[in-house]
Amino acid sequence: MKPCGVLGPTMATVEVRGLTKRYGDTLANDHLEFAVESGEIFGYLGPNGSGKSTTIRQLLGFHAPTEGTATVFGADVRDESALRGVKERIGFLPGEPAFDDSVTGAEFLDYHARLKGDARREELLGLFSPPLDRQIREYSTGNKQMLGIVQAFMHDPDLIVMDEPTSGLDPLKQEAFNRFLRSERDDGKTVFFSSHVLGEVRRVCDRVGIIRDGRLVTVESVEDLLRRGGKRVRVHTDEPLTESDLTLDGVVEFESEGREAQFTFTGDYDALFAELTSHHVIDVEIEEPPIEEVFMHFYGGDDAA
Repeated sequence: MKPCGVLGPTMATVEVRGLTKRYGDTLANDHLEFAVESGEIFGYLGPNGSGKSTTIRQLLGFHAPTEGTATVFGADVRDESALRGVKERIGFLPGEPAFDDSVTGAEFLDYHARLKGDARREELLGLFSPPLDRQIREYSTGNKQMLGIVQAFMHDPDLIVMDEPTSGLDPLKQEAFNRFLRSERDDGKTVFFSSHVLGEVRRVCDRVGIIRDGRLVTVESVEDLLRRGGKRVRVHTDEPLTESDLTLDGVVEFESEGREAQFTFTGDYDALFAELTSHHVIDVEIEEPPIEEVFMHFYGGDDAA
């Protein structure tokens, strides 16, 4: 029987088998097992420091595994020659892109074009518009991120690996980027990106892998994750609401202060709204909980994973 999330070798663009990385006494990745299917957007979720970037560095051959291995397009990441042979099919956006601040954006892209090509450069610059004539030292964080996005995609790779790709982008550019990723997936590209923002993953990903303290907690569809994660509900009533007033399944982590109550709800929303009609509701907000809350509700404790 295959471990959770592992696909057959003919379907997987990335396949991770027992991947383990230690730095001295620190176990950064602990026997990871998962696969990324060709033509999907796979989100790699976890709070900062959970081991996401370490996994990416090993997949790209920057760091050697302590134990286990992974393959990318069938190339073993421990085999430098084999991995070099498939790297032209990979685009990479690191979490903190390294730039020579003394060059202009155009010069930076010209350099990468000489290394790997730039067939889609103009198309991408029409979507993401860093000021190419200015030195990178003058760039805002958002402009640096857009420049990094252009270089990652401009050679038209089959697999794009990104570490926190929307960091620093304003909301409009984030949405443009999300639309772009979905179109790339629809064209058959494979996207693997790490994030700690659940809302971002909900909008673009097909499946997610959740990592905590270096261990893979689960691999599942976004729909399953969000259904189990529930929503955070905040309701303001004219009379204080108590937990015993809500006689329905799915109410957890109930808290109240004065006439405002908040709780996580994992049940049927029609039943919730029907229940609230018996109270005089002044205001109600329903939103996704932070990813940390999802972790604590479903994966906290010693037996997580």
